[in-house]
Amino acid sequence: MVVLAALLLALLAAALALCWNELRSLCSLERLDDYGLYRMTYYGGYGFDEFLEAGAESDREIEAFVTRRLLKGLPLDLNVTGGGCTAFAVRDGRGDVLFGRNFDFAYAPSLQLFTDPADGYASVSTVNLAFAGYAADRLPDDSLFGRFLTLAAPYLPFDGMNEAGLAVALLAVPEAQPPHEAGRVTLNTTAAIRLMLDKAATVDEALALLRQYNIYFSGGIPCHFLLADAGGRSVLAEYWGGALRTVEAEGAYQAASNFVAYDGLNLGEGYTEFQRYDAVCRAIEENGGTLDAAQAAALLAQVGVWDGDEDRLQWSVVYNLSTGGGTLFAHRRLENASAFWLEGMFP
Repeated sequence: MVVLAALLLALLAAALALCWNELRSLCSLERLDDYGLYRMTYYGGYGFDEFLEAGAESDREIEAFVTRRLLKGLPLDLNVTGGGCTAFAVRDGRGDVLFGRNFDFAYAPSLQLFTDPADGYASVSTVNLAFAGYAADRLPDDSLFGRFLTLAAPYLPFDGMNEAGLAVALLAVPEAQPPHEAGRVTLNTTAAIRLMLDKAATVDEALALLRQYNIYFSGGIPCHFLLADAGGRSVLAEYWGGALRTVEAEGAYQAASNFVAYDGLNLGEGYTEFQRYDAVCRAIEENGGTLDAAQAAALLAQVGVWDGDEDRLQWSVVYNLSTGGGTLFAHRRLENASAFWLEGMFP
C-alpha cells in the first residue's frame, strides 16, 4: 500500500508538473460581465515558434496543431465567424495614441487574454470564443474541463496590443486577393495577428513580417488589418491583386470599416460600413481631430451595429498605445467597462 501510494503521488506530481502552466492559466479565468466577457492570463509558452516552422494551410491544420500542442489531445473545432467591425487610431489631447475597435456579429462570448512569451513581446488581445466552439449555451464557467478549450486562445486573437505599443485588429471585407508564393509558410488571419503582437514593435516591422508569409482566410471570410503604433503611425493593410497593399492615414487619425479602401476602390458589403466609417470620422473631426479615452469608448458604443432590433455589438476595446492601459466592455455596456493595464501583469 505504501509503494502504491508513493507511485500514485509520483504520477500526480508528474501530471501537475506537465500541466502546471495550463492549470494556472485555467484557474486565472474570470468573468467580467454576465454577457459572456472573460479575462485570462496564459502562463508559459504556446509553441508559436514551432507553429511558424510549418504554419497551416487550412483551419483543420490549425486545429490539429493546437489539439496536439495545447489541448493534450482534446479536439478543437474552429467555428468561424465574420464581423461588421469598426476601428480607428487617434490621439488624445495629451498626445497619447488611442486605438479603438468594435466587433459586431452574432452572439459571441469573448476573452481578454494576457500573454508573455519568453521569445516575444507581452500582449493583451481579445479572442472570439465562438471561434473555439463556445456559445450562449456553452460558456467556460462550470469546471476546469469546461474551460479547457480556452487554452487555444493564443491562436485566436481578433485584436490586440503589445508592450511595445503596437496594436492590430482584423475586419471583414467583401473581397481580398492575397499572394501565394511557393515555399512560404502560410498563416490564417488570427495567427497573423499573433505573429505581429509577439514579434513586431512598430507598424513597419509588422508589415515586414506579413510580407514574409502567405495568408489564407478562415472560413473563406476575407479580412484586412488596421495597424497602429505608439509612434503615431497607422496603416490599413489589405490584400489586393495578389499582393499586400497599404492605405496610409491622410491626417491625424485613421478609421477602418468593412470595405476595401486601397486605390480608392471603396468596395463594401452593402451594409452599414460607410455610415459607420463616416460617423467615426465626423466625430473625430468635430472634436478637433482628437478623442480622449472616454469619448473613444462612447463613440464605439454609438456606432456598433444594429440589425433590426438585434444589437450585434459583441465587444468594444480602447487601447492606449502610449501607456499600455485600456478599457474593455461588452455589448454597449459602458457602465460595466473594465480597465486593464498591460505592463506588470505577470509575476
